[in-house]
Amino acid sequence: MNWHQLTQASQLEEIREESQRHPVLIFKHSTRCNISATAKARLERKWKDDEAGDLAPYYLDLVSLRSLSNEIAETFGVRHESPQVLLISKGECVYDASHFDISFDEISQQASRIEFV
Repeated sequence: MNWHQLTQASQLEEIREESQRHPVLIFKHSTRCNISATAKARLERKWKDDEAGDLAPYYLDLVSLRSLSNEIAETFGVRHESPQVLLISKGECVYDASHFDISFDEISQQASRIEFV
């Protein structure tokens, strides 16, 4: 698994554009939360590149970048939670999960349903 660091609001537009070609995953992680650490470790442990395909994973440290986390929630129309994953396709959030509902199997299944022309 190769995380792309999400550190600037300008990257949200890049993610929207990238999601026109393939799905993008945003993982919002609280470095102060044991549940978040567990969810992140479980996602990394279960991640399989061959099943993830073109899914691009982005990582946000929301403790350091809380305003960016809030902007993500507003941009993609989801309620802020932590930890949280958002699956972005064609500029929209098509799936989100939080806490122990974060699962690589569910994310990859959701991503595999997305069709790109």
